[in-house]
Amino acid sequence: MVPPSKNHSRPIFLAGPTAVGKSEIALQLAENIGGEIISVDSMQVYRGLDIGTAKPSPAERARVPHHLLDVCGLTEAFDAAQFVRLAQAAVAAVQSRGRTPIFCGGTGLYFQAYREGLGEAPGTDPALRADLEAAPRATLLQELRERDPEAYAQIDRQNPRRVIRAVEVIRLTGKKFSQQRAEWKSQSGGSPARDFFVVSRPADELRQRIDRRVDEMFQRGLVTETEQLLTRGLAENKFALQAIGYRQVVEHLRGERGQAETIELVKIRTRQFAKRQLTWFRRYGQGESLELMPGDRDLVLQRLVDSVMLPL
Repeated sequence: MVPPSKNHSRPIFLAGPTAVGKSEIALQLAENIGGEIISVDSMQVYRGLDIGTAKPSPAERARVPHHLLDVCGLTEAFDAAQFVRLAQAAVAAVQSRGRTPIFCGGTGLYFQAYREGLGEAPGTDPALRADLEAAPRATLLQELRERDPEAYAQIDRQNPRRVIRAVEVIRLTGKKFSQQRAEWKSQSGGSPARDFFVVSRPADELRQRIDRRVDEMFQRGLVTETEQLLTRGLAENKFALQAIGYRQVVEHLRGERGQAETIELVKIRTRQFAKRQLTWFRRYGQGESLELMPGDRDLVLQRLVDSVMLPL
């Protein structure tokens, strides 16, 4: 393996679906090139959402410094603009130490926001947002389909936050949400596509990994963790409650289904989420696809190290 170098500190981006194994690759990459990890996960920013988000353990954080974990309380909202601001500060700090920032996660919007900027999106209107949050999702989706068919075709329709924001932007600006997104301009200086990698696995293997992870989460105490989070305001935070696992466990605790049925539902929702993540990254069309096959992790890691060592 190539020894660490302090002469190559431009960011590298490692994306992929949940449970694909990108976090362990990022850890090994960081150890080999002298890097620090910047989490690109819209739920790992929340303090307390640990088991259900597969947040890096204390031992993993001791191996390699991590950034953008536990930066937000359960009663707070977090968005792409905050991510970009904190990520820019983290990158500057990491590079000031002569180390390499390694972005790792599965929240595609955050990758895009950092790499391409936020454009001129309007701020949130409290009164309008309250009305939209009270409206049935089917009504909002119908409006989105009529006013912006392109956004309707591309958006994650199971994510209320995304749907609400799209309709909000349309109403506030009178423009299509898809048009606003297309007009994003780079604020981060842009990164060579060779520095962006999307990790994948064969579908059957990814499914098995997801199922094992969900089983382990429940064995480690996801139900107890969720009970504790409810006392700290989880149910009142519409954003944090969207985290897969927690929402289903909350429903279980309310008596809507048994634990065995809940575990199976979390597996289904997680597999659906992974599929949407892969679809998003394919449409994004940036960088190189790295499919992990059994036994070839060292080859993938060497490919990443070689990429970092290439001159600009």
